[in-house]
Amino acid sequence: MNFMIKQSLKLVETGRVPDAVIRAAIRNLSKKRLVQEGRYDPALAAQRYMDVLNMLKSSAIAIETDAANEQHYELPTAFFQAVLGKHLKYSSCYFADEKTTLDQAEAATLQIYCERAQLQDGQHILELGCGWGSLTLWMAEHYPHAKITAVSNSATQREYILAQAKLRGFQHVEVITSDVNVLELDAAQFDRVVSVEMFEHVRNYQKLFERIHGWLKPDGMLWCHVFCHRFLHYPFEVQSEYDWMSKYFFTGGLMPSASTFLHFQEHLELAQHWQWAGTHYEKTANAWLENMDRQAEQLKPVFERIYGQQAEAWWQRWRIFFMACAELFGWDNGQEWVIGHFLFKNKAR
Repeated sequence: MNFMIKQSLKLVETGRVPDAVIRAAIRNLSKKRLVQEGRYDPALAAQRYMDVLNMLKSSAIAIETDAANEQHYELPTAFFQAVLGKHLKYSSCYFADEKTTLDQAEAATLQIYCERAQLQDGQHILELGCGWGSLTLWMAEHYPHAKITAVSNSATQREYILAQAKLRGFQHVEVITSDVNVLELDAAQFDRVVSVEMFEHVRNYQKLFERIHGWLKPDGMLWCHVFCHRFLHYPFEVQSEYDWMSKYFFTGGLMPSASTFLHFQEHLELAQHWQWAGTHYEKTANAWLENMDRQAEQLKPVFERIYGQQAEAWWQRWRIFFMACAELFGWDNGQEWVIGHFLFKNKAR
């Protein structure tokens, strides 16, 4: 059976299998995941939920942090500039209607973040997991008197963000390269901590929230954006050849549930929670794929330089990755896997 699966995956990675067939297979795997996690079996779902919750509480803050860099940022910035929108937002965007472009969706999303995080000019803001700086640079532009500290595990991202800050004349941006497990910051200095699709790379929220509690001022707040399932949470682990996403793009990652963070309120207290249907991520990922395909002639030489003889396979893997995101979050019209926003108040020390 494993041999047959391997051969099927090899065929898919040649690019000779139609996208419609690949997307249908992805939907079948999504349904299989729901069954495995107990979506239709309350007893199994409760047991799986508690097993994962106990695992999170006994884990390191994050695992496989080097893998995250290798899997997502081995390609140069030029790839992401070609595929993402103009703000280089490597996370779900909000599409107000069918006419919304990716660039418009990025800008609208960043504005929503600032409103929901209750950002104000003059604040000291920490962004954990800043990616290519979409939110950091947006905050720097819209809050010129704020002090913004961004943390990335990628030196490449740090260099890009600092270069952009210099180009735009922003002198109030600092970027730190650090693994979140060993990140050390001065106590009680931040008015806000914000994070976008970084907490899915975290396991022990209890330890992380305790650290954030210490970094925040007494009246400070944490705001975060995560993708999640409405009821289930589960780790991404390579247990069989079916675990393609875990192997190539999300090693050590976690699919939180909309309720996962509610179990970790010893140091931070939930103040507000919002959700978007998964269809917003579906549209985002489809837009990335469309950009990638449209610029194939310019991008394929980049893959050849980075991946060598594996360039063709990796080209198709990235295409499958975007299709997988689109089909997962588009499942059942976006009613299973969704986008969650959370605002936490700091508790008294």
